[in-house]
Amino acid sequence: MDGYILAIDQGTTSSRAIIFDHQGSVMSIGQREHSQIMPRPGWVEHDPMEVIHNVRQVVAQALAEARLNAHDILAVGVTNQRETTVVWNRRTGKPVCNAIVWQDTRTDDLIAEFAGDEGLDRYKLKVGLPLATYFAGPRIAWILRNVPGAQAAAEAGDLLFGTMDSWVVWNLTGGVHGGIHITDVTNASRTMLMDLETLQWDEQIAADMGIPLMMLPRIRPSSEVYGFCTKSELLAGVPIAGILGDQQAAMFGQACFTPGAAKNTYGTGCFLLMNTGDKPVFSKHGLLTTVGYQIGDTKPVYALEGSVAVTGALVQWLRDNLGLIDSAEEVEELAACVEDNGGAYFVPAFSGLFAPYWRADARGAIVGLTRFVNKAHLARAVLEATAYQTREMVDAMEADSSVHLIELKVDGGMVANDLLMQFQADQLGVPVIRPVVAETTALGAAYAAGITVGYWDGQQDVAANWAEAIRWEPHVALDERNRLYRNWKKAVTRTFDWVDEDT
Repeated sequence: MDGYILAIDQGTTSSRAIIFDHQGSVMSIGQREHSQIMPRPGWVEHDPMEVIHNVRQVVAQALAEARLNAHDILAVGVTNQRETTVVWNRRTGKPVCNAIVWQDTRTDDLIAEFAGDEGLDRYKLKVGLPLATYFAGPRIAWILRNVPGAQAAAEAGDLLFGTMDSWVVWNLTGGVHGGIHITDVTNASRTMLMDLETLQWDEQIAADMGIPLMMLPRIRPSSEVYGFCTKSELLAGVPIAGILGDQQAAMFGQACFTPGAAKNTYGTGCFLLMNTGDKPVFSKHGLLTTVGYQIGDTKPVYALEGSVAVTGALVQWLRDNLGLIDSAEEVEELAACVEDNGGAYFVPAFSGLFAPYWRADARGAIVGLTRFVNKAHLARAVLEATAYQTREMVDAMEADSSVHLIELKVDGGMVANDLLMQFQADQLGVPVIRPVVAETTALGAAYAAGITVGYWDGQQDVAANWAEAIRWEPHVALDERNRLYRNWKKAVTRTFDWVDEDT
């Protein structure tokens, strides 16, 4: 079939548009970073108006680079940073405040309030998630309570909520002039408001949080024609036909279609997903139960997920806050100057700890320092932290699923770092595999959209397009692997109970 598929990847630090051909190869990329707004410790925000402006700009860049126009694009897929929360006025199209980003911890007091005597797992058997600052539902509640007039406007039907997929689709399909207000099952499963069995909003949980149901988008499958870009857009008339949260999109792009198949994405944070089939598996070891994808009217496929808040963001912190490197790529060269971490461990609990601990009271720590430690050791500790955190998630996933990982598919920006990938294989004791097309998040959204319009013939074409590029085999002795990991676990405990009521 002639033509191409365009994916919009609205991420944590930037927005991208990527055009793919039938082989899943990248034809062109447009990318623009947006501002990271941090008005207080623990608060992280984005300007939704800047984001949607950048989305339009990157679409233009990608089309221009490939010398294509809307007539060449058969469908658009959307993938997005999950949990980041936007509330806007349906009549003006203006957000009532900045978007609250998934890393933000301001809802900590609300989490304790909603947990009450029943604890953090109050809703877990319905939504698959513990009460935590990570998820969107409590952020909506915070906005309604803290933005003047927001609660009344919401109850009057004037406000809409969405994760970034909803915000992008609403704007591209008309905005105040009939924009479509939807989300897909994967993003809805990250709000704490969707029942995993019915795939519908849970009225009782929404009521407990003070959220009017009329604010919430319609929940749709991950792959269907939702609507069309309006005449005012560069993609006028092109159907939007796929939506997946970024980590589920990466799982789809990595062709993890059978129970037990797993991938890990190394981006701003780190996200390990394992396909568990058509039944949700509820974790006893600190993992999340989430929807993996739903193609049209077929049964949803579920996944277990381990989420780490800070991995690639720690490299950025080393660059921007400490100035130890001038670019993110330099961290590997600096870390390679030493043979090991010199006894130093860096636990990046900047926003507390996610899986498997779920400790909002934790904060970052560098431990094991001696006068021997230099900046190269710290650079190595930064990279090793990502591998240790991934191993913790793999251990939990194997305990929950009784499936022993035999290999790990990887993607995301950090997989270009050979030192990290080798250390990851050494820590896991299994091969780590990078695909030929590393843009698996955008590719997954493109596949979901392309399957809908017949560009690809179902998931078999996705699997046929997947190809291995590089494989890292473990080569460290078991005793050494476990010694390093034991000290990492000790370092993690040093970050607990740091936040007091008056800090």
